[in-house]
Amino acid sequence: MGITSAIVLFAVIWFMVLFIALPIGLRTQGDEGDVVPGTMAGSPANLNMKRKLWIVTGISAVLWVVIAGIILSGAITVRDLDFFGRLGPEG
Repeated sequence: MGITSAIVLFAVIWFMVLFIALPIGLRTQGDEGDVVPGTMAGSPANLNMKRKLWIVTGISAVLWVVIAGIILSGAITVRDLDFFGRLGPEG
């Protein structure tokens, strides 16, 4: 795996974890009963995005180490995922 592949893998993992983590623990303004004029009741009341980004980065780093280790060790290859035999015979 080259450096570009490693960076792309980390970015994909980071964004996937971010989109999973965003709604976790979210309290809306409607839930809190304090809707700011000009906003919707579904808007976040206290998002605390900086903390959430640090958590996402930590989880992503751990997942990246595991996935990159699996890829670099050769435990799972592209041929293992070729369920329809489209890559041709091994050689």
